[in-house]
Amino acid sequence: MHSEGATILAHENTRKHLSTTTRVEGWDFTFPPSPACAIPTEVFDREKTLYLNSTTIALSYYGPSHTDGDVSAYFVEAEVFHTGDTWWNGHYPFIDYSTGGNIKGMIKAAEANLAKVTEKTIVIPGHGKIGGKPEMTEYRDMLINIHDRVAALKKEGKSLEEIVATKPTAAYDSKWAGPFITGDVFTKLVYTAA
Repeated sequence: MHSEGATILAHENTRKHLSTTTRVEGWDFTFPPSPACAIPTEVFDREKTLYLNSTTIALSYYGPSHTDGDVSAYFVEAEVFHTGDTWWNGHYPFIDYSTGGNIKGMIKAAEANLAKVTEKTIVIPGHGKIGGKPEMTEYRDMLINIHDRVAALKKEGKSLEEIVATKPTAAYDSKWAGPFITGDVFTKLVYTAA
């Protein structure tokens, strides 16, 4: 991509992960380093604003959430907001603990996303259909409720297997569970940092 004149911009942690072999335990897969032509040439830490033609694009780093390199992009004049993988519309999210993600960060990112949008904002998720504030609110509430259920059971001294058996996601599975991230799989992801 660089040879074609493209500048690849990312959070500094994304550059780090793309530059080295990265093991993702949740997928039982090891990603090799990306080729040099795919490594970001420009990185930022917290926020960066781009001006392209008549468009302002505000990039913001979430902190550890889905991974430790998640960034949102807000197209200011168009009122279009891309959440990256911090919002999976209609799906339980994958939380990659191997690269610094955690459920508490996902909840924090969901709160940050809601604070940035209005009822008119078009929101592009990392996965799922385009949506808006009502769908994002439902997603945030689901994350909090499942986290709180799993955390309470963990605090009682229940094992992972015992918690999975209680089906703490049952009320949400018909909408959010998918073929890869089932209610049981999501419970295990939440348990790791609950």
